[in-house]
Amino acid sequence: MALKKGKNAPDHAVGGRNRPNPNHVTVERAEKPGSSFPRRALPVEAAPTETPFWEKPLSDLTRAEWEQLCDGCGRCCLVKLEDEDTGAIYHTSVACKLLDQQSCRCGDYPRRRRYVPDCVRLTLEKLADIPWLPPTCAYVLRFRGKPLPPWHPLISGDPESVSRAGVSARGRIEAGEDDVETDDLPDFIRLWPKRWPKKARW
Repeated sequence: MALKKGKNAPDHAVGGRNRPNPNHVTVERAEKPGSSFPRRALPVEAAPTETPFWEKPLSDLTRAEWEQLCDGCGRCCLVKLEDEDTGAIYHTSVACKLLDQQSCRCGDYPRRRRYVPDCVRLTLEKLADIPWLPPTCAYVLRFRGKPLPPWHPLISGDPESVSRAGVSARGRIEAGEDDVETDDLPDFIRLWPKRWPKKARW
């Protein structure tokens, strides 16, 4: 099996849940002078609740909204190897040189492609053709018409919920890209980056 270093992590360029407002609100009818009738509440149709952007079709998202879909798990920023004979993709526990291993976010996102030219630009059009994104990826889930899981920061309101759910690569990265020779990368092949964690309950 001949392995070559695969494309690096994608950049995400395009593209707690608030409780919905009640269907009706009430206002009180003004009491006429001298009237003995008590004031009573009358139903008034409320303005329709706006759909959270993460529930909209991916094609309707602005670039800022698209960027916010990333849960910051860091799994897509792990080095991958491709079998030159079969095209199979293997994940490693080696992090991209720009990945902050604590926050699992890019350490220089605005200039990432200057330092990592093969960083994949993730777009809606490419989602169907990228086989190595983790199954927990928000882009993958929404592309398939599924809701965001409860541990996603947009739902939980807490970025740490990704780590608590066992989805984050934090604590599981064994080396940085600059610390491992290319010929040694197969020694770091792991299965967990492509699996749904047991702790990540739906």
